[in-house]
Amino acid sequence: MQIAKFYLSLQQINAVMKILNRKLLAKFVNKHADAESALQHWVNIVEEAKWESHNELKLDFPSADYVGNNRYVFNIRGNNYRMVVVVVYICGSLTIRFLGTHKEYDKIDCKTV
Repeated sequence: MQIAKFYLSLQQINAVMKILNRKLLAKFVNKHADAESALQHWVNIVEEAKWESHNELKLDFPSADYVGNNRYVFNIRGNNYRMVVVVVYICGSLTIRFLGTHKEYDKIDCKTV
């Protein structure tokens, strides 16, 4: 019973998703200015989201791919760029782990980055 109460209180505290490691966004936009509006659109959706499951995330981002280990790959700016994030639904957090071009993405292991 205590666990259920704790879980419910977490849901109330974390009403919307929090984006962690946002500095990667600013750094990336400085290098790839053409991605700024697409990334801002992504941020706006995430900051309004109240995801509690994979299915809810997919409603907002149907093209996002779950790659395991709580990681999702998002296509940015018409699939010109890729972003890997770790989503922890119970905490209402999303941590950006990678943001780069397809060529850069091809060099990483998105399950461990």
